[in-house]
Formats: sequence, C-alpha cells, structure tokens
Amino acid sequence: MAVAQKFIVADDHPLFRAALTQALRQVAPQAEIVEADTMEATTDVVTRHPDADLILLDLHMPGAHGFSGLIQLRGQMPDVPVAVVSGSDEPYVVRRAIDYGASGFIPKSSSLQLIAEAVSEILGGEVWLPESLMSVLEETSEEESRFAEAIASLTPQQFRVLNMLTEGLLNKQIAYELNVSEATIKAHVTAILRKLGVHSRTQAVIAAQKLEVEPPKVDS
Repeated sequence: MAVAQKFIVADDHPLFRAALTQALRQVAPQAEIVEADTMEATTDVVTRHPDADLILLDLHMPGAHGFSGLIQLRGQMPDVPVAVVSGSDEPYVVRRAIDYGASGFIPKSSSLQLIAEAVSEILGGEVWLPESLMSVLEETSEEESRFAEAIASLTPQQFRVLNMLTEGLLNKQIAYELNVSEATIKAHVTAILRKLGVHSRTQAVIAAQKLEVEPPKVDS
C-alpha cells in the first residue's frame, strides 16, 4: 500500500487533534498533517489541499449540523475518503455516517493503535468500523437508504441552500449570502424539493432534521 502523504484532521479540540496526529504518525511518519477547528476552516483547508489522502472529521464541530459537514465534504471532494471520528457512536449514528458516504467510523474512545489500524485499512480502500459495530451495515432501512441517496444527489450549492433553509433564512437572504440572484435560489429550492420528494420548504426542513446528531453526553 502506498504511504499517504497528506492528512486533514478536522476537530475543534486541540488535545484530540494532537492524539489523532500521533496516531497518523504511526501510519505515515513523514506525512503532512493539516488541521482545522471549524467547518468553515475545514472546507477552506480541503479547497487548498485537494490532493489529501484522507480527511478525519469530527461530527460536532462549530459550523456543522450533524451529518452536514460529512455530506458537504463528500460533495466537495468526492474522491477523497472521509472517516468520521466521533464520541457519538450509537449504532444509528454509525449507520447513517456510512450511508452518507463515510469510509469509516472511529469512536473517540479508540486507542491510538486502533485509530492507526483503522486509517491503514481505509487508505487501502476498505470501509472500517469497530468489530462491535460491524452489524450496523446490515441494518440500513429502505427509507434511510432512499433519503441518503436523495441527499447525495444534491449539488454542493443545493446542499448549502438546504442548510440555510434549516436556519430559517429567506430566499433573498440566501441569495445575498451566496452572492447569486434570488431567481437562482428559487431554482435551487425547486430542485431540492424535487430531489427530496417533498412539496414545501417546511417539509424540506423537516427532512433535513434527519441529519442532526445528538452530541455525546460525555465529551471524550
């Protein structure tokens, strides 16, 4: 297996970024490791480093709403694997992470050695989960699969618009934020409703709430 030369570590906790960096050094001692502590910083880093070999992503960073960060990165860089690293490791969270395109799910409680093993397998093209959670791959419901496919069909810009809808912004406010015309936003909203199979903005927002993830009760 070729040794990865560049990793992106996206987590808002400096101590955990340091732990992830230590684990990554076990896999590739000479690799370049770029850190980010917010979702905005992460998208900026990914834009500047499109040749990254792997992104390690915390679900609960400032600027991310549940799985929105993961989906945003998968749309922005579809060829770069993303592994979720989270303290929220309930089976439904793990299953949805994989449904939304994660190449692995690494609980924050994992040892450095286990994180290193997970990274090695993901770099080799495998989808990695802890043994105790492997069974979740067989539990995806048809409804959840359809929703994951619908979300994945949104373009990056449409997904940004959907996130802004969930924040209660009007079309003209979204148009201003994205520096496009209000007519363009209306077209995006129409496409979002069609792809999600809903008939109103309210229904789209309710559907998007499926992307939320409860933060872990104990921050590890």
